[in-house]
Amino acid sequence: MEIISSFLILLILFVVLIIKLGVKIVSQADIYIIERLGRFHRVLDGGFHIIIPFFDSVRAKLSVREGLVDISRQQVITKDNVNIMVDGIVFLKVFDGRMAVYNVEDYKKAISNLAMTTLRSAIGEMSLDSTLSSRDQLNAKLQMALGDAANNWGVKIMRVEISEISVPHDIEEAMNMQMKAEREKRAIELNAQANKEALIRNAEALKQEQVLQAEAIERMADARKYEQIALAQGQKAAMEAINEAALSSHAGLEFLLANERVKAFGELAKNTSNDKILVPYETAELIGSLSVFKEFLSPKKAKNKESAEQGEI
Repeated sequence: MEIISSFLILLILFVVLIIKLGVKIVSQADIYIIERLGRFHRVLDGGFHIIIPFFDSVRAKLSVREGLVDISRQQVITKDNVNIMVDGIVFLKVFDGRMAVYNVEDYKKAISNLAMTTLRSAIGEMSLDSTLSSRDQLNAKLQMALGDAANNWGVKIMRVEISEISVPHDIEEAMNMQMKAEREKRAIELNAQANKEALIRNAEALKQEQVLQAEAIERMADARKYEQIALAQGQKAAMEAINEAALSSHAGLEFLLANERVKAFGELAKNTSNDKILVPYETAELIGSLSVFKEFLSPKKAKNKESAEQGEI
């Protein structure tokens, strides 16, 4: 009985070992590289799988999620002989587990070393200003260079980011001074441009103002012209009406003359000057009659004087 019990226990342990070695549950984010008797057999992706124990073995376990590889901080010399410190990050993803395991010993280390070499070469062809201002171009150039080599390793380079570029302290001070000078220059240019535009706009405004004034004067002259024409036409019509009324009746004409006299006396009454004499209408007629009588007597007086002179002769 003891032998049977021990055999059963060993059998159960053996079955458990077989199940443990033969059953593989792979995570969705991982892949298993399976070898059979030392050679590549297949790739297990996410899910439940069964392999043959002692014949099949897991050669490598890889993650198919997007990973990253650090580009170690290193000293690089630019085209204009400036020493700078550069580091970055490479984002990658395994798309072929077999190539990633059998085509390179350590694809992450290989990509890191290749990134450092490519970075030195790329920055060596660029000046300091281009390196600092053209990070996007540098990233694209690194991604293209790394992508060609990484495709042979079953890895896809998603993107490359240069995280930091450090320059020496004296170079940084010189760059700050240069930047300050450029900003002051730009401020002066912008100020001059603004003054120029202001002068142009003021000149245009003055020109527009003069044009508007000329148009206003022209319109006022036209208005006065039309007013005088209308007034002349009104006076002409009034004179024609007065003439027609005078021909038909003298009472209307006498009324107009009396009305004008009243207006004239009213204006004289408003004047505060003491050097004025108001003469009644009847007195004016009497003075007029005396003037006529004087003119009538003047010829007779001249005739008598002439006769006297002839008698003396």
